[in-house]
Amino acid sequence: MDWHDEIARALDQVREKRPLVHNITNYVVMNSTANALLALGASPVMAHAVEEVEELVALSGALVLNIGTLSGPWIAGMFRAGRRACDLGIPIVLDPVGAGATRLRTDTSRRLLEELHPSVLRGNASEILALGAGEGGARGVDAAHTVDQARQTAIQLARAHGIVVAVTGAEDFLTDGQRTARVANGHALMARVTGTGCAASAITAAFCAVERDPLKAAAAALVVFGLAGEIAASGAPRPGTFGIRLFDALDEVTAEHVHEGARIKVEEAAE
Repeated sequence: MDWHDEIARALDQVREKRPLVHNITNYVVMNSTANALLALGASPVMAHAVEEVEELVALSGALVLNIGTLSGPWIAGMFRAGRRACDLGIPIVLDPVGAGATRLRTDTSRRLLEELHPSVLRGNASEILALGAGEGGARGVDAAHTVDQARQTAIQLARAHGIVVAVTGAEDFLTDGQRTARVANGHALMARVTGTGCAASAITAAFCAVERDPLKAAAAALVVFGLAGEIAASGAPRPGTFGIRLFDALDEVTAEHVHEGARIKVEEAAE
């Protein structure tokens, strides 16, 4: 299988179908996440009220649960939307922002993981370690570990829960417990703009809405987002300018960019 072809096809499908992505996300990134989805070609809805989440998720192609600014009512909304998504077979992407930093974040992430069985768990290395072997210790919402340190924990989580785990960093690592993928696209400036990880999760959901294989969907999302980061970084901008350019680049990236620039390696996971 040529993964370049699969990723290019998925990108075309996102732009053709314009899937609605329901985001229960955090105050910090609502605007930038919505704009990232729009720039890519998807359609965002940002809603967390328990009174309406079941109706909205039923209209959506995928659901994002992002725990960046947790509160009791938001947690209730996440479970209500997530259970409805499970009933309808709608893919869920879980972003455990800051898991390992506080008990609330860690416990909530574990409950969401165990009760809702998301298609994709996407986090940084410290977050993934916190949900697996309990070795997190994030610096707030930032990673204090490398992607390679979280590799085996990601495989174990994927096998235990039957999901795809995507560990993002300088080089992304993805696994469904049987296959693994490494994505080397991206740029260092992406780590200096608030919300790029959250945008990666939302973009992953957009691809999950059009691609039934969650490993392919997550890999496609991270390749496309990484390529957009590379395009946005041309000319060596500073972080503020780069952040704006990233939206333009999500609109600009094409199947041709994928064929020419995707740096992805897929193999079987070791036992």
